[in-house]
Amino acid sequence: MLSEREIESCYLGQFIPVHYHHNMLMDTNRMHGFRAAIAQVVKPGMKVLELGGGTGALSFFAAAKADKVYCVDFNPDMVQEARRFLAMNANGHKVEVIHADAFEYLPPEPVDVVICEMIHVAMLREKQVEVIESFKRRYLQKFGGPLPVFLPEAVLMAAQPLQQEYDFEGFYAPIVQFQQPGITHTGTVELSQPAVYSVIDFTQPNDTSWSWEGKFVIDRDGLVNAVRFITKNILSVVQERATTIDWLNHFMALPLEKPLPVKQGDVLAVSFAYRAGGSIPSLQARLRAEVLYQAALQPQVVAHA
Repeated sequence: MLSEREIESCYLGQFIPVHYHHNMLMDTNRMHGFRAAIAQVVKPGMKVLELGGGTGALSFFAAAKADKVYCVDFNPDMVQEARRFLAMNANGHKVEVIHADAFEYLPPEPVDVVICEMIHVAMLREKQVEVIESFKRRYLQKFGGPLPVFLPEAVLMAAQPLQQEYDFEGFYAPIVQFQQPGITHTGTVELSQPAVYSVIDFTQPNDTSWSWEGKFVIDRDGLVNAVRFITKNILSVVQERATTIDWLNHFMALPLEKPLPVKQGDVLAVSFAYRAGGSIPSLQARLRAEVLYQAALQPQVVAHA
């Protein structure tokens, strides 16, 4: 019988269908970013652990230089799929695919790098933060320090008020929308600049829940009816070039329960709270917005000569 955590894992994403992992292989930005970051971080002779290996693609990138790669997945379908694909690729023999729970697994020896891509927008649904925090505690107990390098190294999360179109051929439906970054979305109007609400540094202890209250100065007249969540993954810091290798998740726009008309110069307060790995509805239930300051209602100051 499945435990409560295993049932939640199935529901929230750890047992996502095989074809979803196949779609991730076709995400050029994701694949290119991880390949470049892994090539930067993994050095010849290293030992590497991947938690949540999926198809085995990221372990394949690591095996180009590493002596040994441990690739762990909890989903038996993905274990079978990773073994099949790795057998077709160069250096696949250096990857050991292991059917195990990432919350419990530790490698038989110290490793130099840990790759973990259990990432959803805003760190919802999947278990990235909880898995890494659990791993660090158990690894230090077994092997002592230092900790391995983590990839991604850090995550920046931001929020942004939007005016979002919810008319679908005349059918009104305020739904959660996922948007590809870097392109113009004709039904989306950005009403203010994004504000960072959390920075996760995987080398440090991290909270597994967030509670945030922030203020935005509205840039243009409109109707605030959604909040966009932005997740930027810092895959690797390239010290010699003073730059980073990044991967930006698809944006997630969550509709507000009560849309708010706003004018340029208004100050909007947004608040929310949720836990890492929680469901999208759990965030929606605690997402609030209100206009704190209406610029147009303030008395005009008349200058006298």
